Amino acid sequence: MTKILITGGAGFIGSAVIRQFINDTDHSVINVDKLTYAGNLQSLASVSDDPRYCFEHVDICDAAEVARVFREHQPDAVMHLAAESHVDRSISGPAAFIQTNIVGTYTLLEAAREYWNGLDAARKTAFRFHHISTDEVYGSLDETGFFTEDTAYEPNSPYSASKASSDHLVRAWHHTYGLPVLTTNCSNNYGPYHFPEKLIPLVILNAVNGKPLPIYGKGDNIRDWLYVDDHARALRLVLERGTPGETYNIGGWNEKTNLEVVQSICAILDDLHPQGAPHNRHITYVTDRPGHDKRYAIDASKIARDLGWKPQENFESGLRKTVAWYLANDAWVQGVTSGEYQHWLQKNYTNRSAA
Repeated sequence: MTKILITGGAGFIGSAVIRQFINDTDHSVINVDKLTYAGNLQSLASVSDDPRYCFEHVDICDAAEVARVFREHQPDAVMHLAAESHVDRSISGPAAFIQTNIVGTYTLLEAAREYWNGLDAARKTAFRFHHISTDEVYGSLDETGFFTEDTAYEPNSPYSASKASSDHLVRAWHHTYGLPVLTTNCSNNYGPYHFPEKLIPLVILNAVNGKPLPIYGKGDNIRDWLYVDDHARALRLVLERGTPGETYNIGGWNEKTNLEVVQSICAILDDLHPQGAPHNRHITYVTDRPGHDKRYAIDASKIARDLGWKPQENFESGLRKTVAWYLANDAWVQGVTSGEYQHWLQKNYTNRSAA
């Protein structure tokens, strides 16, 4: 049985990865999470009582606590997902992004390097540090072309700049110190348990409640959409079979304008939740975001060719599953939108080992 340390495991993608590991494998997981506003342990309720799951309330910027986690749990691999990730928040308050995404990654790398250096030969050879990043580090595309693993970095927001910095740190720790790292850069994720500040869950919940459906600018910005469970399967495969030092881009081959995404959600809701239909009458255009990248599109050929991965969901099937999940999980939705989950976290995790 392999023991995997996952940072940011209470977040959207991290919780999907943990649920898969516990439900589909015999691996054990140590979930390391600071529990910021986007960390929700209720997303892990289905696996939290499993003896192979352990939670550590730790800030990855706390070097002493991170070192303790490595020392006590003796992991065989690290999957680093902890990050501040909302572009709008990075524009209004970039400091948290610099601290978590850059300083936190450095702190984690140093703890991993010290731990790795102390392993016996067999465990040292098998150890992996998997850094999960974003396609936003590459900047913006014109109407044609795709991001590949060789695309030059041109980050345009404080968020993407902080993630680009963390990518470079991970690369440097491999080339300088020999730490066996893997890096993945993914396109926009969507699916169940997504925090409702992001486009798809925000539109679903606003539409159900008859609220405006805000779209930046003309709604013609294009993103490549990736169902979160497909992404989690890809991350597990890269950890298991990826070549140390390599980068793998993970995308869904689903390019859609923001307006197309919102219209698709409305059409599904007209079918599954006809109250208030047509839901697209609530579409509202708002002032565009500063520095809004025009188009992202990932070429996922390398991971398909080298590791045999391809997404199981297309955009239409994944989006319908997502809308249906939000309609069927009102308790989770209400817990997030009311802030109840934060009150629960404060009650259960205040004054523990990390702030």
